[in-house]
Amino acid sequence: MSWLSSSQGVVLTAYHHSGKDQAVGESQGKDGEQATSSRRYGQYTMNQEITKVKEKPPFDRSSSQDSMDELQLEDYWTEVDNIKKSSENRQEDQEVVVVKEPDEGELEEEWLKEAGFSILFGESAEDPQESMTFLSTLTRTQAAAVQKRVEMVYQTLRKKNKQHQIPDVRNIFAQRRESKEKAPDGTESQTVRTNENKYQGKDDQACSLVAGEKELIPPVPEEAPASETDIINLEVSFAEQAVNQKESSKDRTQRNKGYDTLLPNFRLPKEKTGTTKIGDLAPQDMKKVCAFALIELTAFCDILGVELKKQKAVKIKTKDSGVFCVPLTVLLEQDQRKVPGTRIPLIFQKLISRIEEGGLETEGLLRIPGAAIRIKSLCQELEAKFYEGTFNWESVKQHDAASLLKRFIRELPQPLLSVEYLTAFQAVQNLPTREQQLQALNLLIILLPDANRDTLKALLEFLQRVIDNKEKNKMTVMNVAMVMAPNLFMCHTLGLKFSEQQEFAMAAGTANTMNLLIKYQGPLWTIPKFLVNQVRRLNTAFLKKDKKMRKKLLKKMAYDREKYEKQDKSTNDADVPQGVIRVQAPHLSKVSMAIQLTEKLKASDVLARFLSQESGIAQTLKKGEVFLYEVGGNIGERCLDDDTYMKDLYQLNPNAEWVIKSKPS
Repeated sequence: MSWLSSSQGVVLTAYHHSGKDQAVGESQGKDGEQATSSRRYGQYTMNQEITKVKEKPPFDRSSSQDSMDELQLEDYWTEVDNIKKSSENRQEDQEVVVVKEPDEGELEEEWLKEAGFSILFGESAEDPQESMTFLSTLTRTQAAAVQKRVEMVYQTLRKKNKQHQIPDVRNIFAQRRESKEKAPDGTESQTVRTNENKYQGKDDQACSLVAGEKELIPPVPEEAPASETDIINLEVSFAEQAVNQKESSKDRTQRNKGYDTLLPNFRLPKEKTGTTKIGDLAPQDMKKVCAFALIELTAFCDILGVELKKQKAVKIKTKDSGVFCVPLTVLLEQDQRKVPGTRIPLIFQKLISRIEEGGLETEGLLRIPGAAIRIKSLCQELEAKFYEGTFNWESVKQHDAASLLKRFIRELPQPLLSVEYLTAFQAVQNLPTREQQLQALNLLIILLPDANRDTLKALLEFLQRVIDNKEKNKMTVMNVAMVMAPNLFMCHTLGLKFSEQQEFAMAAGTANTMNLLIKYQGPLWTIPKFLVNQVRRLNTAFLKKDKKMRKKLLKKMAYDREKYEKQDKSTNDADVPQGVIRVQAPHLSKVSMAIQLTEKLKASDVLARFLSQESGIAQTLKKGEVFLYEVGGNIGERCLDDDTYMKDLYQLNPNAEWVIKSKPS
């Protein structure tokens, strides 16, 4: 997603530690000093002229920008100025990498591969029928997004006159339309609207995904709920909601209003089958969620007319040890040798811990920088002594630790929000409504690499704890967003030189995005129900395919198929009467228990029954450490939230097993 474009290459920088490092940390100064002048040079240190800037984005920028004046952005410009001072002598240590514009069709080809269609390019050993099965689970808008990219690649290959064995897009989607009459489960599959249908007419609603008689994705209602509602709709595809809103004259006049305290209090709907958080699904299902999320985000942007232009990750020479300027994955590899299973860099955890030890009530926390000379000395000591365990943390003052934390984020070789999606995070500001901004951020967070996502979550949770003490530390969510936005967005921007007006827009936009990331952590770390249901449908289709293959194999081996099916059924239903589930708890005293399903039975009730069998001390230790899991059937594995209604979930996934265990580290 790109709100600025250039016909030239773009420049990324990576900082590398060396003995000649002259400017480490941040400089001490009065709040607001040189804040205005920093707008002219603070962010973009490399010279690359913009050749073309869109005069008018598809939608107006958030009106939150209009509500912010120079005074409100003072913290932002002060932070930019501090960053500038801390890095102005580090130019010799920068490694500059030029990323050329991709060839025509290259981005689309990469997109299709990441979305799960490598088979189209002869790079996958998968059965082509699996891609067709995957297509059958897509919503109307998702399928249109896939079709658009296939057509673009196909046209590019024809232009280049390459002898590439890629199926004609018309054949691909013709096969999918034929599956309407021959769906694996005997129900009508979704059809794909081809280019002749551009989502015109109110009868063009999203098709429901059906498993048996259970509707997984309900159709988009004729009129979307009014924007006053504070409930985020996670049941219907975001792109399908956008189609409906574009057709409604009501939503065209709805704009983003205000900033900070004027942000609406969005809340998640109460889902009877349970809310799914990032981290609740098994890796194989999460991989499918990411594929669906990429397609959904692309379809969402297509509908809204916002360009989604994923940046290509660049392989650059980076440090393979140390503390600062080390890739997250490398840091975690060396940290896991010391603390197995850790998901957040140890230095990151320790810096946050040190800040909190000084008390989060300190006025100006995160805003006031540490002294530059002291920060430089501390950085050098940390590089030499952190992993040896000999570093003296008592010498680190609270503001020093805050400056070191921001420096750590800033100087990651690739940004915390990832090279691929950094510009997409920036461009969220261009979406027309707050809800759509949150929907885009939700999908982007799902798409982040695990290490980036986990570290970002730890950072945002810490920032929220700082804000919780705003009455004493004077750091509201707006103040914190202003201070942190340059550290997440500035040092890894694409090196473009902007006018003062464009810099102001960047400042307001990134601060707005930072504000949303902090304020709406609950919704943003939730996997939308429609994505989970698409995974369920896909798994169901694969299971039926496997069952057919298994039956054929058994027939060839001359087994009695009917006898096998009876045995299979008897093993599944043994000792469990209808309306009862058997819950396994291999690590508890009571390893198994039959539970009668009722309308009001929740996952928390099931856990309570098992934990009541434990001894007093063991019961205290187990609380919050063990969870009820839904395993198998149409899902790989899912950790259930306490408010999941078991009977409703059982009806959605009757073939699942139920297991109590701890979450993997």
